[in-house]
Amino acid sequence: MRTTQSTCALLALVMAACARFAFAQPPASQAPPNILLIVADDLGYGDLSAYGHRVLKTPSIDRLAGEGLRFTSYYAASPLCSPSRAAMMTGRTPFRTGIESWIPPAADVQLDRRETTIATLLANRGYQTFLSGKWHLNGGLDEKRHAQPDDHGFQHWLAFHGWAIPHHRNPTNFFRDGVAVGEMQGFAANIVVDEAISWLDRRQQGKPFFLYVAFAEPHSTIANPDRFNAMYAAYTDGVPDPMANADVPPPNIAARGPGEYYANVAHMDDQTGRLLAHLDRLGLRDNTVVVFTSDNGPVTDDWRQWYEVNLYGSTGNLRGRKGDLYDGGIRVPAIVRWPGRVRPGGVTDAPAIGYDLLPTLAAIAGAPVPSDRPIDGEDLAPVLAGSPLERRRPLYWEFDDGYGFHFAIRDGRWKLLADRAFGKVRLFDLAADRFEVIDRSAAEPAVVARLTAQLRERHADVLADPLRPRRPVAR
Repeated sequence: MRTTQSTCALLALVMAACARFAFAQPPASQAPPNILLIVADDLGYGDLSAYGHRVLKTPSIDRLAGEGLRFTSYYAASPLCSPSRAAMMTGRTPFRTGIESWIPPAADVQLDRRETTIATLLANRGYQTFLSGKWHLNGGLDEKRHAQPDDHGFQHWLAFHGWAIPHHRNPTNFFRDGVAVGEMQGFAANIVVDEAISWLDRRQQGKPFFLYVAFAEPHSTIANPDRFNAMYAAYTDGVPDPMANADVPPPNIAARGPGEYYANVAHMDDQTGRLLAHLDRLGLRDNTVVVFTSDNGPVTDDWRQWYEVNLYGSTGNLRGRKGDLYDGGIRVPAIVRWPGRVRPGGVTDAPAIGYDLLPTLAAIAGAPVPSDRPIDGEDLAPVLAGSPLERRRPLYWEFDDGYGFHFAIRDGRWKLLADRAFGKVRLFDLAADRFEVIDRSAAEPAVVARLTAQLRERHADVLADPLRPRRPVAR
C-alpha cells in the first residue's frame, strides 16, 4: 500500500510538472497567443446564470463558461476595486503597492512607476497593448504627478477613473491617451466595447495583443438601454430613473426592486458577447486566451451608502458583500477559455486569486516574471490543464472590513479572519461550511495557531517590501 501511494504521489507530481511545461514559454518560432482580459466592476459570485442566478439570463458569459474552465473558488485580492486591480496588474498582494482601499478623485495615491504590470511584461515581449474602460489606479487620469496607463505598459487607452459620471448613460469622464474626451454618447458598456473593437480592427496584423476590457457595470450608479430595462420590468417598481454620481444624495432615493440591476448585468453580458463575436469574425478565437472575472464582490441589498440604493447584487448566498473579508466580498466568478489548451465545460474548485493572473498570463506569453521583487501570485497552468495545484503559500488578504477584521487567510479547506491585533479571530471550514456561519476557532486551536503565525509572517513580509511606499496611503 505504501509503495502504491508513493507511486501515485510521484505520478501526480510528474503530471503537474508536465502540465506546467505544456503552458510554459512558447518556442521562439511559435507566436504566443493573444490575451483578452475582461473585468466586471462589482459583479457578484452569484450574478451570472452560469453561477446559479435564478432570474438573470447571461447567455454570452454562460457560453464562454461552456467553452472554457469555470472557477468556483476564485477570489479577488481585495473586497474593493483599486487594491484588487493593483493586484491583478502586478501579481502582488495590494498592500505591497500602497493601495489599500479605493482611490478617491484627486487623492495622492497611485500605482507607482516602480511597479511592473502584466501590460509592461507583455509589451516587452512584443505584444500590442490596449486598455478600454476602468483604470482606478491613481488619483485621476489628468493627474500629472501620477503614473498613467501608458506608464504601465498600455500603448493606447480609452479609460475613466473609477466610475461613469454622471452614470452609465452619456458619460463625461473618459480620457483617450491622456486627453479628456468630453461627453460620449451611448452607454458605458457599448462605449468600452466599441473602442475595443475599433482597436482590434486597426491593430498591426501578425503581432500578438493584450486587450484589457474593464467594464463600468454593474457599479453604481446604473443606467440601461430601454430594451434591457424592459426584459426585467416585472422586477421593477415604477419607472427606471438613474441617480447621478454626486457629492450629496438626491432628495428622493427610491428602491425600485432588482429589475434595473438585472438589466445592467444583462447589458454587460450582451456587450461581452458582441466583443467575443467580433473576435470570431476576425478569425482570432483559436489563438486568443480569454479571461473573464470581477474585481470584488457585489453591493447587495445590505446598502451602506446612499449611492448603493437600488443595487441588488448576489453573492450566491455567501456571507458578506463588497467591502467584507467574508467570501461574499471576495469570491468572484472567473472563466478562462483557451481553445485547444483548456478543456471546454470544465469546472475547478482549486483556490485561486487575482494576483495569480500576472504569473499565469506571463507564462502563457513566454514573458519573464520580475525576479527583483516579491511576487505573490502563482502560475495556474496545472489548473488550466486539469491537474492539481500545490500552492507555495496560502491565499492572503489585508483590508479593514465592515466587521472589524483586517486579515484573512485561506489554506485549503480552512479560512481564518483576524483583526489587526489578532485578538478577534474566526475560523471556518469551507469544505463543510461554505457560508461561514460556524466558528471553529475554539475547536481547532492548532489550526488557529498555525494560520495566525502565517498571517504574522506574511504581514511582516509585506511591511518590509522594498517597493512599498513609505508615505501615508488611502484607507
